[in-house]
Amino acid sequence: MIRTIECSLDLRKPKRGKDSLHPARKKLKNLPMKYCITLLSMLAFLLVTGQKELPLYDAVPNSKAKENFEKSDTDTHGIVRIRNVTVPTLTVYQPQRPIGTAIIICPGGGYGLLAASHEGSEVATTLQSWGVTAFVLKYRLPDDKTMFDKSIAPLQDAQRAIQMVRQNAKTWRVDPKKIGIMGFSAGGHLAATLSTRYEDAVLLNPKKTSLRPDFSILIYPVISMMDSVGHIGSRTNLLGKRASESRIRKYSNELNVTKKTPPAFLVHAKDDKTVPYQNSILYQQALQKNNIAVTVKTFERGGHGFGMNNTTTEEKWMDDLQNWMKQQKLL
Repeated sequence: MIRTIECSLDLRKPKRGKDSLHPARKKLKNLPMKYCITLLSMLAFLLVTGQKELPLYDAVPNSKAKENFEKSDTDTHGIVRIRNVTVPTLTVYQPQRPIGTAIIICPGGGYGLLAASHEGSEVATTLQSWGVTAFVLKYRLPDDKTMFDKSIAPLQDAQRAIQMVRQNAKTWRVDPKKIGIMGFSAGGHLAATLSTRYEDAVLLNPKKTSLRPDFSILIYPVISMMDSVGHIGSRTNLLGKRASESRIRKYSNELNVTKKTPPAFLVHAKDDKTVPYQNSILYQQALQKNNIAVTVKTFERGGHGFGMNNTTTEEKWMDDLQNWMKQQKLL
């Protein structure tokens, strides 16, 4: 695991005086050459692989917020939870030797919070170790108090994220035709919404940059907003308690698949009581109907929210994902 070390080494010219050599330079001067080489190598490595959190916008669209209301905490399981996101960001996990593939990760949390560690940063670090340039999206959480239209705010942020990555592909050494979207739970709903509604731009796009992901990875995703299988908590947070039938259908992604929807890899446990695994099956069927490549990895047990590690089995779905990405020529 690569950890970011934030440090500042001030090598500015010191004030004139008896000893004009800066203390930091003195320390470097007195180090044996082999240690200097090691230190410089480590610094170079961090410059390449260190994470950097970037704002998505100069001015956040569709926002009433005058200040940042964000709060975070860590639960008893060590999961970092972020709430009240009003200032969206994109955190870059740049590998030392990028292979060209990029994945934007949307943590879950029912559109009420973001499970930022086990469905975000930890996943990004693993993908980074594969040579994938990973991006964790801290998207806005729907709130009528801070947004003019809370239902489009997360999609705006997802569209902006892929727009930003594609427009800066050369800088991040990314192939603009190998940019995928990944989401867990409600983050899976956001990823699937982007995959099915990328032509419905809800942000400014003056350069006509393609907002279409080249592939999607959906982990125990909320796909539908229908009463029969949808996660009502996610629907309420995103659309409100009295959402119309037309809005429910608009945000039920199994109904919006076309022949241009990107290929997908899905993971779900059959005993998931929070988001029924039929969500993944409905999306699989819709993709197959349109002749889109799709793979669904199901577990008999595991429940909901297990992140990369389903502790009820020795099977690792990340291994299956790795094989799928190789088949798709993404690794």
